[in-house]
Amino acid sequence: MASKGILKNSASSRMPPQGAGKPPTAPTSAPTVVFGRRTDSGRFISYSRDDLDSEISSVDFQDYHVHIPMTPDNQPMDDEDGGAARAEERYVSGSLFTGGFNSVTRAHVMDKQDSGAGAGGRRGRGKGASACMVEGCDARAMRDARGDDVLPCECDFRICADCFTDAVKAGGAACPGCKEPYKNTEWEDLAGAAEVTRALSLPRGPAGANGHKMERRLSLVKQTNVNQSGEFDHNRWLFETKGTYGYGNAIWPQDGTDDDADGGAPAGPGHPKELLAKPWRPLTRKLRIPAAVISPYRLLVLIRLVALAFFLMWRIKHQNDDAIWLWGMSIVCELWFAFSWVLDQLPKLCPINRATDLSVLKEKFEMPTPSNPTGKSDLPGIDIFVSTADPEKEPVLVTANTILSILAADYPVEKLACYVSDDGGALLTFEAMAEAASFANLWVPFCRKHDIEPRNPDSYFNLRRDPFKNKVKPDFVKDRRRIKREYDEFKVRVNGLPDAIRRRSDAYHAREEIQAMNLQREKMKAGGDEPFEPVKIPKATWMADGTHWPGTWLQPSQDHARGDHAGIIQVMLKPPSDMPMYGNINEKSPLDFAGVDTRLPMLVYVSREKRPGYDHNKKAGAMNALVRASAIMSNGPFILNLDCDHYVYNSKALKEGMCFMMDRGGDRLCYVQFPQRFEGIDPSDRYANHNTVFFDVNMRALDGLQGPVYVGTGCLFRRIALYGFDPPRSKDHSPGFCSCCLPRRRKASASNANPEETMALRMGDFDGDSMNLATFPKKFGNSSFLIDSIPVAEFQGRPLADHPSVKNGRPPGALTIPREMLDASIVAEAISVISCWYEEKTEWGIRVGWIYGSVTEDVVTGYRMHNRGWKSVYCVTQRDAFRGTAPINLTDRLHQVLRWATGSVEIFFSRNNALFASSKMKVLQRIAYLNVGIYPFTSIFLIVYCFLPALSLFSGQFIVQTLNVTFLTYLLIITITLCLLAMLEIKWSGIALEEWWRNEQFWLIGGTSAHLAAVLQGLLKVIAGIEISFTLTSKQVGDDVEDEFAELYIVKWTSLMIPPLTIIMINLVAIAVGFSRTIYSTIPQWSKLLGGVFFSFWVLAHLYPFAKGLMGRRGRTPTIVYVWSGLVAITISLLWIAIKPPSQAANSQLGGSFSFP
Repeated sequence: MASKGILKNSASSRMPPQGAGKPPTAPTSAPTVVFGRRTDSGRFISYSRDDLDSEISSVDFQDYHVHIPMTPDNQPMDDEDGGAARAEERYVSGSLFTGGFNSVTRAHVMDKQDSGAGAGGRRGRGKGASACMVEGCDARAMRDARGDDVLPCECDFRICADCFTDAVKAGGAACPGCKEPYKNTEWEDLAGAAEVTRALSLPRGPAGANGHKMERRLSLVKQTNVNQSGEFDHNRWLFETKGTYGYGNAIWPQDGTDDDADGGAPAGPGHPKELLAKPWRPLTRKLRIPAAVISPYRLLVLIRLVALAFFLMWRIKHQNDDAIWLWGMSIVCELWFAFSWVLDQLPKLCPINRATDLSVLKEKFEMPTPSNPTGKSDLPGIDIFVSTADPEKEPVLVTANTILSILAADYPVEKLACYVSDDGGALLTFEAMAEAASFANLWVPFCRKHDIEPRNPDSYFNLRRDPFKNKVKPDFVKDRRRIKREYDEFKVRVNGLPDAIRRRSDAYHAREEIQAMNLQREKMKAGGDEPFEPVKIPKATWMADGTHWPGTWLQPSQDHARGDHAGIIQVMLKPPSDMPMYGNINEKSPLDFAGVDTRLPMLVYVSREKRPGYDHNKKAGAMNALVRASAIMSNGPFILNLDCDHYVYNSKALKEGMCFMMDRGGDRLCYVQFPQRFEGIDPSDRYANHNTVFFDVNMRALDGLQGPVYVGTGCLFRRIALYGFDPPRSKDHSPGFCSCCLPRRRKASASNANPEETMALRMGDFDGDSMNLATFPKKFGNSSFLIDSIPVAEFQGRPLADHPSVKNGRPPGALTIPREMLDASIVAEAISVISCWYEEKTEWGIRVGWIYGSVTEDVVTGYRMHNRGWKSVYCVTQRDAFRGTAPINLTDRLHQVLRWATGSVEIFFSRNNALFASSKMKVLQRIAYLNVGIYPFTSIFLIVYCFLPALSLFSGQFIVQTLNVTFLTYLLIITITLCLLAMLEIKWSGIALEEWWRNEQFWLIGGTSAHLAAVLQGLLKVIAGIEISFTLTSKQVGDDVEDEFAELYIVKWTSLMIPPLTIIMINLVAIAVGFSRTIYSTIPQWSKLLGGVFFSFWVLAHLYPFAKGLMGRRGRTPTIVYVWSGLVAITISLLWIAIKPPSQAANSQLGGSFSFP
């Protein structure tokens, strides 16, 4: 519904917020929203204001409508308070916004009417319960601080503040209703209360509506006395009057408190002794590893390091003159392995565990306090990003389940917003998200009513445990049965969407062709001389309302291809109200939600604009587009990004992450990384898909340094850190590698007189503690909406200043005001910032947002934050926070590892190499990042070392001249210390021994296959400039219903299998050759044989999962022919030698003079 006020508002200009008494700057034009009429063919024709005046006889534009597809939020609504603001919000939530580069932003509006609409589609805005009853006045009646109507006359005639003032001053103090004089003599108080109430109204005039909106955003920083709910804010009143709440009575500051501290700046109220005496409860705490475990662990690291040093010195001094080539290759490999082990082991010296206290979080942020008497949530907002790119490889049902788990998360509904990035622009994803939003009206209240875990419906209904355990409500069985039926129908609808879209498009296309042919025949009948030619119409993809889909079509066409389509934004679920909305038994709902909050978080579908000739930077570019769009629409100070297959397994995970951000010192945290947990993995975890050694050992160890690395999903970001700002109170941890030759010059300390609002907005290339906001357009683009939202996000993300030790905090109760409503200009601005041209000549992808230039943009983004001095923490929850899927097929797993290793090689050859890190990064953290870029190069030495046992058996030599006691002693010490270190790591990390062994096996499998290919690809990119492309990891589930692990046994050939397969074959043949030579030689060399066979079996034991994967499943997949042929060849050779032994001369020659060719 596009009302007259909406049209005026969308055409008005946006004014940036100005301080009091300052001259306004040049106005910035707001994006113009063009409204269009849909023709019979389904296309849109844009309207101008003159066109509307000429075509519609009335000047009332609210009678004009345009059809768009039905969305779950696009339903008739009851009449509420809020007038034009509510109407515009419903208009925005029911509109599909499209636009982009060199194109007009259009809003396609659905024809919907309010349930209480009168003639002409006008909202029922008559003399209601809160409207002034004076004829000709439609203002809001006077209200008191509690929101109740103020009735100055006994006749209960409602009147607004202006009319009341006029009646008292000019009307003889007589009531306009009953004409009797007012008996209440305190009319000044009534008028004053009305002025307070009237000041809360949101002016929406055509000239200054946009400017007022941004001023309301910035009002979070500028303290006011009255909140937006119409209630007098006692906390702010006490703050301005230097008063504080105590235990039962107001406690005033102590004598001697200076009213004007620091040169005239008003000082805050002093902290009363009663509050200072109360113990301050932290939200998190560190759990140190017991000294009985960590001390022996560090001692063993030192012992093994010393043993490695002596062993390598002994190996270098004692050469094998009989096989100098074998000795040389082995010593080079061993030196690299020792160096790689040191890089991997040093960052593990300080592991820690962390714990959160959700009860303290609830007490501080969600309970009534003197600063928050109403008990509204004071938690900051969170914007959740879900990214998807291809509905074929990433099934929309999986994405829909992820969205449902997010919408049902245990976090204040009004503080949550979910953004779905569809980088493929597919109609299938759009309609699946609409179905998910519709099903959420039942699923989310059901989860809240019965405390369901997990809140992914597919995972919940597939649980292999008693679903009725700990469920006490008597209607749980009935509700679960009904919601299961609804979910089954939901799955049928979602799975049927591809066929439905295809059939619908074919039908509309056939209709278009028939209409075009009829039109051509009519022209021929009218006397046209043109010959009859078949009509060629591009086959479009059609939406349910009979209009063209503005994104990617099933049959790509110009402006409708995967890399060429307009930007699209659809608000699937509008922002919820700030007050709970409880279900009613009388509602048309199949379930009883009486007493259950039925509100849903805001859900937005976003598909950024793509055009040929632009580098869209894959996932990193999509994430940056979401950062900008969300900053304009909701501006949550924290961002949680999830892959489409990673759902919320623990509904309280968001609160646990917020414990770290809101704790003392939390303003210096750039992100909170959660561990990745996976479902659908085979019980034996053949290919180490769980990756527990990395997530439970390495990441816990990094948490004791500067923080874990960012791993791409399940990460809660601070928005300001993504914007490229430096942390508050940053310091140098090390002088840097080059400080001995080029000492650093210290920057001058900043003044303490900087305003608090910009105290944390600092970048490394500025000398002062604060930045000039005028430089922001060069960094963030020319969107004034986006730039104005930056200080707001910084302020809202600060910890709670509830104790003198909390620095850079915000006052309690500052975030209890409701979120502002959406209007057309805001969504139109969001369309402009997701266009393909917006990032030109800005620092997006260079310093701001996700960093470009690597296929592993996650690691680079986290590295940049740590390099600026930020810290991160690792949040391991008792119940897994998030769960996802991982490829269990060997080929898919190798391709996944190939992409990770390729990104590491790119990092090594870029300026993101940890060798060039700043002094703000700790030394051990720098070593950890250095290992991230170096570990793929270990594959070169690992492949050589895997061939050494075979070469030793072929040549009859070994890496040492003789197996003496010294060599065996060193080897025994190194092996025993390695095993003891593994046992202690298992002890303090909590992983299983089998998981550690699987990780060791796949380390060799990946090192001899994917890592080597990654090194070659990286060298080709650096030397020849060949760009690297990668395949999107498939999230498809196997089609075999009887066996959920059917994908594990499917053999998909890839060239990555050639190196490990060659190693297996050569080592098997070498063992046979070595045994035959030793058995039939005159003087058997058993020591050399045992050395070579031992290391060959070591290699084969690590490659066993790879060989097992090649065998497939017994009875279904044929056995690999060339593997069996090699074994048969070895067996026949041994039998032939046993039947017909060689002569004695041949034996002596075989044992003595055999040399490697």
